[in-house]
Amino acid sequence: MTRHLLALLLASGLVLSAQGAPNGDATHWLVDESQAERVRRVERGLPAVTLPDGQALRMDLEQWMDFFKIPGMSVAVFDNFHIVWMKTYGVQEAGLSRPVTLDTTFQAGSISKPVAALAVMHYVQEGKLSLDVNVNDTLVSWKVPDNEFTIREKVTLRRLLSHSAGTTVHGFPGYAVGAPVPTTVQVLNGEKPANTAPVRVEMVPGTKYQYSGGGTTIVQLLLTEQLRKPFPQVMAETVIQPLGLKHSSYEQPQPPARAAFSATGHRADGKPVEGKWHIYPEMAAAGLWTTAGDLAEVFLEVAKSKHGQSSRVVSQATTRQMLTVQAAPVGLGFFLGPGSDQFGHDGSDDGFRANVVAFSDSGQGVAIMTNSDVGYALFGPLTASIAKEYGWKSYTQEPTSPFLRFLIVFRKLGTEKALSDYASERARGPKERFGPGDLNGYGYSLLSAGQTEDAIRVLAANVALYPDDWNAYDSLGEGYLTAGQTALAIQNYQQSLKMNPKNSNAVKMLAKLGVTWSPDAGLK
Repeated sequence: MTRHLLALLLASGLVLSAQGAPNGDATHWLVDESQAERVRRVERGLPAVTLPDGQALRMDLEQWMDFFKIPGMSVAVFDNFHIVWMKTYGVQEAGLSRPVTLDTTFQAGSISKPVAALAVMHYVQEGKLSLDVNVNDTLVSWKVPDNEFTIREKVTLRRLLSHSAGTTVHGFPGYAVGAPVPTTVQVLNGEKPANTAPVRVEMVPGTKYQYSGGGTTIVQLLLTEQLRKPFPQVMAETVIQPLGLKHSSYEQPQPPARAAFSATGHRADGKPVEGKWHIYPEMAAAGLWTTAGDLAEVFLEVAKSKHGQSSRVVSQATTRQMLTVQAAPVGLGFFLGPGSDQFGHDGSDDGFRANVVAFSDSGQGVAIMTNSDVGYALFGPLTASIAKEYGWKSYTQEPTSPFLRFLIVFRKLGTEKALSDYASERARGPKERFGPGDLNGYGYSLLSAGQTEDAIRVLAANVALYPDDWNAYDSLGEGYLTAGQTALAIQNYQQSLKMNPKNSNAVKMLAKLGVTWSPDAGLK
């Protein structure tokens, strides 16, 4: 895999030289050889994975990228409140030679949310917005539909930012380049051309955490209506420009000048997303284009602000409020580590995965951006290697997730070994580490990669292991439908609906197959 060493920023600010790169960007090399050796140790220090046959699979970072078919990646490491190095790997698009550089932008996915939360809190501290009033008192063109849940408690900005407003719609798939794109109100109403359900309240606001990109889209509408400006302009004026982020924008779609610096998203099989990427009108929830370096600067600003060292976006008091748990495990925009100073967020847009882990008291952390649906596979191992090298005291390494282990065994030893190993690992427990999402997610990635036979085997195994999960049957139905096995698809969609009559996807798919369903009459 082509690798491109890019600008490494030192706390001292010293740079050795600048050399022309193939695409015209400058390549800067690190002066401090001791820091360069630390980078090499990080790259070689990713934890080994023991396979079912007892083999220890140990590879360096670039080899793991090849293994997972991740075309490109950008990493920024910070320590003692400064970026200490940044480095990029691979290419902007598989099959092409243009390397990822410092200027290459990636979609940040849900990391858009905490950055947007900073803008919201800026206007809260200015008195232009209130955290605790009913958002319907402020919204103009659209209102949260009232129901039996909102009669008891109201949807507020505090609850929306902490994912405790009880709102629906977990995330967004985006829209293909060239496809019709809905307005914010159409997204909230679930009206065409929106491709997601209406955003509604399905539990009493303030009762518990439930992740909701739909809720963040309400925040987007409220912010633009109150300030009477387009959302990208709001974010540019409030966060991006004050922090000097030269490579960041919420513009959807991107203007050509910015698109020229953007990486292409890739599927799990390494193939590019059609049209290079998707468009996200749900900008606050998923619309940020940025670099690992810019993300690192955002999270460093938060850490510095907590200690009164900076207030370019929000004050020390506001930052401390944002880093206080509101609805575990979330503060206001950020996920928080239990009993520690850890804060961060991850992100998933179609063809892109990103992650930031930061520590507010030590000013340590890492921002990682990839142009692959399986980029998440390297977040844990790479972060663990960085944490070891830089002595992160508040960091606890998580064991390899069942999903990731299945992916590794599948790619190394094949479907049957992976399924057998998953069943064995699940039997050993602990049970809470395993769930129907493990195999379900990978089954879908196989479907998108055109490996339909393997996908059906994985999804069928998921149904066998989790027979009480309605979504497992829904997913298996999709697998059979993709394979053209209509009768089996109908059978599994029907079973899913018997278990969950509110499964709108099964109703829609059955309708396409000529089978109707209503809660009262059942299947016809």
